[in-house]
Amino acid sequence: MATGLVWHELYMWHHTGAFAGEIPYGYPVEPYRHDENPDTKRRLKNLLDASGLTRELTAIEARPATREELLRFHTVEHVDRIAAASARLLVDAGSFSPMGRGSYEIALLSAGGVIEAVQAVLAGKVANAYALVRPPGHHAMPGRAMGFCLFGNAAIAGLHALAVHGLERIAYVDWDVHHGNGTQAAFFDDPRALTISIHQDRNFPQNSGFVDEVGEGKGRGYNINVPLPPGSGVGAYEATFDRIVLPALHAFRPQLIVVPSGFDASAYDPLGRMMMTSAGFRSLTHKLLQAAETLCGGRLVMCHEGGYNASTVPFCGLAVLEALAGIETGVEDPFAATQDDLGQQALQPHQAAAIDKAAKVLDIALRS
Repeated sequence: MATGLVWHELYMWHHTGAFAGEIPYGYPVEPYRHDENPDTKRRLKNLLDASGLTRELTAIEARPATREELLRFHTVEHVDRIAAASARLLVDAGSFSPMGRGSYEIALLSAGGVIEAVQAVLAGKVANAYALVRPPGHHAMPGRAMGFCLFGNAAIAGLHALAVHGLERIAYVDWDVHHGNGTQAAFFDDPRALTISIHQDRNFPQNSGFVDEVGEGKGRGYNINVPLPPGSGVGAYEATFDRIVLPALHAFRPQLIVVPSGFDASAYDPLGRMMMTSAGFRSLTHKLLQAAETLCGGRLVMCHEGGYNASTVPFCGLAVLEALAGIETGVEDPFAATQDDLGQQALQPHQAAAIDKAAKVLDIALRS
């Protein structure tokens, strides 16, 4: 079976306005543009097209998430607030989450696109799927927007799989450079979901993503955070997968694996200080494919999150989608020559110590 791809032109029409990074402009801040703009996502899709890979993928049609689907995670007040704000030209929905006219409808399409990716995989229409959606979702909390995210796309899709398809266990592996706090919040006391976030320590949000956040109540032991030191590269991410992610997945035995896929852990990203590469992301994807094949019949869904270097993100995305599809387009990453040789790409002692500290939570997870 082929790999599915969710894409819609309207994802690129979500408007985040004139900022300077994430800071509102106004003297002494000269106007520029918001970091979460369409460029990286559009250029990734363009590279998929130019490489010929798009022709080899199965298109999955996005549709708006319903109110019922949103309310499995979000509060009524939050959904109504975003809907009302969408009628204005530009508004900050809260906690670094600007939106423009029509953003509510586009956010519905983003959440619905991830649901449809899950639907296609669970129905056996595709082997796996990548939802190239926007706006992102893994920071959105039940009652508020946060970190460029209006609705919790991955959380909403997972709750749909549990409620509609009767799944009993799903797992999240979030490799965005920022902590997946919204997805964590969705399942913090829910043993049906194993949530794993690998992120740069205290990047965003700065007050979450610590190793002692292991879940609560019946969900205790089912939330794993791996806050890696700044400067971590492929060696640290490989070690994290080998020592923590894969053992946790095999212990939990999910029926579906969902990956909030941000490429802002790659070298040169303006919002991260990590050193991942396209080859590194390809390797991690192969590890997840092997785990999914063993544990859940290959059911693997990725949904796009961050990544803010418009030159390098497309090559990370192409590497991941080539791995998912089992197809090599022959397109080489022109940034690999410098990124692969960055100093300290190999696992460093202080990184290994951080991974060992995070791995101790497996003692809780494996007993649960």
